[in-house]
Amino acid sequence: MRASDNIEAMSKAGKALKQVLETYRISQNQLAATMGIGRSSINRWVNENRDPASEAVLEIRKGLQQINPDAAGEFIRLYLDDLEKKPEE
Repeated sequence: MRASDNIEAMSKAGKALKQVLETYRISQNQLAATMGIGRSSINRWVNENRDPASEAVLEIRKGLQQINPDAAGEFIRLYLDDLEKKPEE
């Protein structure tokens, strides 16, 4: 895996999160409060201004799981599906 592959992979987390929040009508505030972090962190991830660290991806899943287990499953599915669909170079 090249460094650029890792950067692209991490931006997938923000895209997956944005889609899940919209689909399941979960606010950034609600997720931030559940995770015990500031809403600005969620906002930066959703708007792809900053990529969540790999540990944060797991914490996002845990936070979504508390709010709506289906949303947590969808987040991981979207994140992993996007990674699996990347063609090998």
